[in-house]
Amino acid sequence: MELTTIWFLLVAVLFTGYFILEGFDFGVGMLLPVLGRDDRQRRVLINTIGPVWDGNEVWLITAGGAMFAAFPEWYATLFSGFYLPLLLILLALIARGVAFEYRHKRPEASWKRRWDHAIFWGSAIPALLWGIAFANIFRGVPLDADHEYVGGLLHLLHPYALLGGLTTLGLFLTHGAVFLALKTTGDIRHRAGTLAVRLGLGTAVVAVAFLTWTLTIRSSPAAVVLAASVALALLGALAAARVRREGWAFTGTAVAIALAVATLFAALFPNVMPSTLDPAGTLTATNAASTPYTLTIMTWVAVIFTPIVLAYQGWTYWVFRKRIGVQNIPQH
Repeated sequence: MELTTIWFLLVAVLFTGYFILEGFDFGVGMLLPVLGRDDRQRRVLINTIGPVWDGNEVWLITAGGAMFAAFPEWYATLFSGFYLPLLLILLALIARGVAFEYRHKRPEASWKRRWDHAIFWGSAIPALLWGIAFANIFRGVPLDADHEYVGGLLHLLHPYALLGGLTTLGLFLTHGAVFLALKTTGDIRHRAGTLAVRLGLGTAVVAVAFLTWTLTIRSSPAAVVLAASVALALLGALAAARVRREGWAFTGTAVAIALAVATLFAALFPNVMPSTLDPAGTLTATNAASTPYTLTIMTWVAVIFTPIVLAYQGWTYWVFRKRIGVQNIPQH
């Protein structure tokens, strides 16, 4: 297997890991005003992701770094053409991170309410925009023969992209609700499980519509199998959530997200960013890649450090694996 193919797969794996892990804490952030009926309940919700949310964002940093080093042409075109959406994602993530750190610094309800809004919007905006961005990457954008983006913001906001945004938004909401049912006790657990089923049904409809549209744009036998598997995994997750088997439900939503991302990358390969103007402008895993020497060095670095990072993050999740409830939150 060529190094360009290996690194295309690694970038896909990194974004998959990011969407699975950051997806549930985006969902928790968006559900904060829905499931958190008072301050203690909202603190329970925040504490379920408190030890892990910043570690989850490492996957995005690593994915961006891998794209920059392995496919500099792809990175340059993506970040110049998608400058405004990616800037909004960055600002939302910054506001969200600051909110987690500052919410508890003062006791006033108005102070906490403002930071709760920052957590909600800091979760909802990236959840929507990531779907829009990846739908555009898959469908293609106006690139000239020099691989330069020549469109505007409105070129990114077409119906297919918006449906992609609604798909990621729904998947992350469902994933977050299932995670809360898995990590909490009592009333929050019950309401989160019930909400997960309701959200999941709507999300399944949107996801099937998006993936069906995706396969009409560009497809492969592997992509068709993966797309069908997304629906099965999501339906299995909802069935497990309905009978309060939260562990299996969380596994199902995680698998559904992973398969959805895999569907896009499988159908996209060997392209990394198609051009809707000129086929000569299409970026592929070959013409967007770094030199073989660079890819070889990066491969050895990845082989050495990836297991260390995975072991550390796995240990973090193991340490903070227990459920929590309002009984674990002291009153102020």
